[in-house]
Amino acid sequence: MNQSSIVPETDERAALRDAVMALVSRYGHAYFVERARAHEEPTALWKELGAAGFLGVHLPEEYGGGGGTLGDLSVVVEAASAAGCPLLMTVISPAICGTILARHGSPEMKQRWLPGIADGSLKMAFAITEPDAGSNSHEITTTARADGEGWRLSGTKYWTSGVDEADAILVVARSGAGPGDGARRPLSLFVVPTDAPGLTWQPIEAALVQPEHQFTVWFDDVPLGPEALIGDDGNGLRQVFSGLNPERITAASISNGIALYALAKATAYATQRTVWKGVPIGAHQGVAHPLAEAYIGVAQARLMAARAAELFDAGADAAEASNIAKFAAADASLRALDQAIQAHGGNGLALEYGLADLWFLARMLKTAPVSREMVLNFVAQRSLGLPSSY
Repeated sequence: MNQSSIVPETDERAALRDAVMALVSRYGHAYFVERARAHEEPTALWKELGAAGFLGVHLPEEYGGGGGTLGDLSVVVEAASAAGCPLLMTVISPAICGTILARHGSPEMKQRWLPGIADGSLKMAFAITEPDAGSNSHEITTTARADGEGWRLSGTKYWTSGVDEADAILVVARSGAGPGDGARRPLSLFVVPTDAPGLTWQPIEAALVQPEHQFTVWFDDVPLGPEALIGDDGNGLRQVFSGLNPERITAASISNGIALYALAKATAYATQRTVWKGVPIGAHQGVAHPLAEAYIGVAQARLMAARAAELFDAGADAAEASNIAKFAAADASLRALDQAIQAHGGNGLALEYGLADLWFLARMLKTAPVSREMVLNFVAQRSLGLPSSY
């Protein structure tokens, strides 16, 4: 598949992309699937990504990062996915948690966590979704009540990714201070070590083929010191929003990377595969046109993701672009993967061709993080000015 100039890229970004692709390609998709099916972390790859400075490329230099931008991290995430290793933890630990800590953590908290997140020696999970709340953060009931100088955390989260491989969880909870009562108290953010007493979790069986697994997590009167609070008590909603645009942008980057991987596999196969009179199947419009249409959708999604990252890095309002980028990338990725499988015929379903095992991951990205319906709600209200539907 030929290089495209549609998405603008500096020489530095192009070099970053090439370096990530070279590193991840040494492991390849087979490594990714082997780790996923064995329920094992891709430890070797993660450590190399961290040691090379790729995981912390966007974090402050004084805390072990590269001093770059979210746009740089998006290149890393997309390139790793395009090399066959779409790692969900890159969205969670460096993008969401790293960004929130860099913007709102105390100097002590930054020093404690950011260097490890940047070099890959530490990971942090993110817990916001609850069984009875789903996408509605207003219904969160996990509560942190004041206990001396610290807190006691109680509640349940689910679909929390990577808890078993994380050193801590960034938890969104109701706090005991500020206006409101009970479930309507303001939100706060807490860093909870995964070895804290009273913290337990159970895996959720899912069809996803990925190294990161999903969990229901219980906080049973978990004791926390005052250092666990991020920023100001009761200001968690604003703080968590600073991580949601990076979440959507890097999730779009995973989708776009999966699409590039699938299209590269499909075009290589369609160029080599001959069935009728020695003519490659890619010469037939029934094969070529659907792949070309899928490519157009991916190009548009990549351009939208690049624009969203550009707005975020400029300090502008990136919410609209980030949501649209995530929506477009998830849809374009699934179409591209589906067409790549179709181009392979029966071989598309054979695991040795490395496509079918990505289906549920690509499909999941239409639902999480943030479902396509919630994106449509956002666009209807914020972009079109329609009345609120919820």
